[in-house]
Amino acid sequence: MQSTQLLSRLVFGLVLAILVQHVWAAATAGNKAYLVEIDGAIGPVTQELITRGIDNAEAEAAVMVILQMNTPGGLDHSMREIVQAMLDAHVPVITYISPQGSRAASAGTYILYASHIAAMAPATNLGAATPVQVGGLPKTPTDPTGVAGEEKGDDGKTSMERKIINDAAAYIKGLAKLRGRNEAWAERAVREAASLTADEALENNVIDIVADDLTALLKQLDGRDVNVKGRITTLETDALIIERITPDWRSSLLAIITNPNIAYVLMLVGIYGLILEFSNPGIILPGVVGTICLLLALYAFQVLPINYAGLALLGIGLAFIISELFVTSGGILGAGGVVAFTVGSIMLFDDEYIAVSLPLIGGTALVAAGFMLWILKKFSMLRHRQVVSGEEYMIGRTGVVIDGFSGRGRVVIDGESWLADSREPLSAGQNIRVDAIDKLVLKVEPADNTTEEE
Repeated sequence: MQSTQLLSRLVFGLVLAILVQHVWAAATAGNKAYLVEIDGAIGPVTQELITRGIDNAEAEAAVMVILQMNTPGGLDHSMREIVQAMLDAHVPVITYISPQGSRAASAGTYILYASHIAAMAPATNLGAATPVQVGGLPKTPTDPTGVAGEEKGDDGKTSMERKIINDAAAYIKGLAKLRGRNEAWAERAVREAASLTADEALENNVIDIVADDLTALLKQLDGRDVNVKGRITTLETDALIIERITPDWRSSLLAIITNPNIAYVLMLVGIYGLILEFSNPGIILPGVVGTICLLLALYAFQVLPINYAGLALLGIGLAFIISELFVTSGGILGAGGVVAFTVGSIMLFDDEYIAVSLPLIGGTALVAAGFMLWILKKFSMLRHRQVVSGEEYMIGRTGVVIDGFSGRGRVVIDGESWLADSREPLSAGQNIRVDAIDKLVLKVEPADNTTEEE
């Protein structure tokens, strides 16, 4: 009886807790803002966080989404996905360049222009959205493809560069017109890499608010009207609940894998693991680890701005270094491999802000050079080492006659019994020297006139 009452109370308490949770969620749903902090290059993780924040805000009818941003730029694909999510959002998206000393350069400028309300903290800046070319391939926030090697016109730009810049200018001007911001300066940011401080941006109608911190921002947002997909929404920030969007395990894992340094190391581990497995079949572990690491590296390369010329140089460099094991080149293959490996590593990622650390490249290049020198040293030692098997080893070796014979008999050399031919009669215990070898028969002659004592 008591157990039944206890169970009933537990069930009642559980139901009551669920009801309270739903009532609280319903009560606070319309008084919540989601805060997404962006600190670093725009990439897949940033895209996932912002998209998730907008989706959650729409699902819970939140007041707004705030993007607190400090970025030097980032990937074209991720930036475009973010801008598209902001333009399709049914809740206001506020971009806030903060804390002081932050910036919204390159792709960050496009995101700022796409937001419903743009704000900056003092001592911050934005701009410098000009497309740039690195490694012969265009690297831009609007068009990552192109053709290298074209002749430059009177303005010092190739036709492909002009095409990319015109496209980028039209893109950001479209965002400026949509949000009622300064179109002329937006075009200057692309064509002339222009930049503005927070106060200058406010004066030039590039942003809407300058706020010292998040509290000051919310205070200035209170009562402001925002046009969200043709619907005027009045923001109410009094007693607003701020909920931060933090990376989940998937985003954290993605951030680790897509880190250029991690992707670079995964690629090397994958290649060396497979080489070790193929050279020593049956070990299994290097093959399994190498395959997994190489697949993870290829996934990272898929979302990162890869320069394929750099990737080819890196692969050729590794192939040359490994070939030094099998081809006698006097170090030419190895040295060329180290040079190609180093240059390819530097060129690997086609973005100014997403690249492999130079100390990491230097360290791996030194390891590769050390490996090459070790191979050359081993080969040199092998060339000067005395032969320890085969016909060359036997010629000149000395031994002892087992039983006296004339013509053919048996002798002992290095503890092994051999069949031997002699043109002179030999006695038991007599020392002999090998002159030649015919298959498995030794040609011997007396080494001296002494015999071993029993």
